[in-house]
Amino acid sequence: MYPKIGRATIKEVAAAAGVSTQTVSRVINDRPDVSPDTRKRVQDVIDSLGYQPSALARSLIRQRSHTLGVVTAGLKYTGPSRTLSGITGAAEEAGYSLLLKELPQFNSNNITPIFQKLISRHVDGIIWAVPEVGDNRAWVNRYSAELDIPIVYLAMEPKEKICVVSINNYLGGQLSVQHLIEQGYQRIGHISGPLDWWEARERKAGWVDTLKKAGLEARDEHWVEGNWSSSSGAQAIEKLFHQYPEMDAVFAANDQMALSVMQYACQRDICIPEHLGVVGFDGIPEAAYFWPPLTTVQQDQYNVGEVAVAEIIKIIESGWQEQEEVHPKSILLAPTLIVRQSSLRRKERKGGGVR
Repeated sequence: MYPKIGRATIKEVAAAAGVSTQTVSRVINDRPDVSPDTRKRVQDVIDSLGYQPSALARSLIRQRSHTLGVVTAGLKYTGPSRTLSGITGAAEEAGYSLLLKELPQFNSNNITPIFQKLISRHVDGIIWAVPEVGDNRAWVNRYSAELDIPIVYLAMEPKEKICVVSINNYLGGQLSVQHLIEQGYQRIGHISGPLDWWEARERKAGWVDTLKKAGLEARDEHWVEGNWSSSSGAQAIEKLFHQYPEMDAVFAANDQMALSVMQYACQRDICIPEHLGVVGFDGIPEAAYFWPPLTTVQQDQYNVGEVAVAEIIKIIESGWQEQEEVHPKSILLAPTLIVRQSSLRRKERKGGGVR
């Protein structure tokens, strides 16, 4: 439920007039199926309470702005830009315009001015497309309860009573490690993303749990933290081999770090995949054009944006202002493992492989 803040609501009008919220809605929209006496009583209450449907009843068809607020960060990176592209395409198809605000950094918590600006522009809903990093979600429960418009959050841990759309990063970690195990690798290391990111923690948890389920070790010296950049991947793989010299495969939490692992191996005559299997995460287009081509977990960030738009419009058009309860849901979209030569040992290859 999304209650109002210090202003007359349609529920208050209904209670004062002794009618249902649906009847108030019919009066506001000048529907014919209301008796003259009831119409007058409701209109008198609206006038006395100062109820302004043009500002507050945005879910009513005649009163909506058909504009969505979108808050994002890090558009120079592939993931956020692809998500925004999905949002833009889906919103345009649905007949909604966008009001965009890019935060200067992922962990920004100065969000009150942003909400004030978006609400002042009468957006019908907000898509918060900023990944969960550190404590940049500390305000979520409070604002989700107080704002008079619905919000859909992206790339964060699912929470009760909040609509969230995310990739199932934990499943992506599981798919990667299970594939390596099936290829015969037994000593699988991990280069994580920065662990103040929820997505990085989920991918690492998938690595740990899948190894343990298979009876293999996932010790502290078997992983190193990176920061998503290629340079951090190069530093991490060097440290990881020092800590874990018997390692025969590595799951890197994004493709940029995985590609730097492959360069490191090439420079030291470590054969991929015979001596070292490599799996990345993201599914960037370039991953298919390195040698050997990189196995990766493909996450459809464009689809994340599309689903977010579909969910926010569904909430807006459901008449949530008139309902006693709204039950937001969390949606975890399944990633796909794209298997290429970087993780297929020679005996497993089929046609076109190294001879």
